[in-house]
Amino acid sequence: MASVFLLLLTTLVSMAQEARLEFQNATKALEVAQTYAQALQEGDVATMNAQFEAGAMIYGLGGGLDSLTVAQHKAYYTESTNTYTHSLSQELYLPVKVTNNWNEGEWILSWGINTLTNKASGKIIEVPYHSASRMENGKITFMRYWYDMLNILETQGFKLNPPAN
Repeated sequence: MASVFLLLLTTLVSMAQEARLEFQNATKALEVAQTYAQALQEGDVATMNAQFEAGAMIYGLGGGLDSLTVAQHKAYYTESTNTYTHSLSQELYLPVKVTNNWNEGEWILSWGINTLTNKASGKIIEVPYHSASRMENGKITFMRYWYDMLNILETQGFKLNPPAN
């Protein structure tokens, strides 16, 4: 019985996820993420896109659940930076290396507030955000955005009405 317990415990421990905050490429990964963020604030979509590996996929932009290619990301942010000025504040970046799990890899997690100012109307929208970017060889290979869509919708005039019951 003890042997079976030990075998089961060993199997569970060997399947455990491991994460480290310090790893060899952390500084370079952090630099790539911060270059991307700075380029967004400068409206420099070419520099933003230069941070991606050619086959990278981007998820969660535009409120969609679907993915964007690097070329589609460029089109999305070209339109966005033509319409809005982006200003990031309260930024926080966390490099993490994950092993022994489905999300294995070197990641940069980031949080902050993206203040969008409409260039035509001057209307301001504050959008809290979080992103997770997987890095390989000094490039972003996968990026996932999460952000507060309610701020955006309310600014556009949508109202959230609770059910009558």
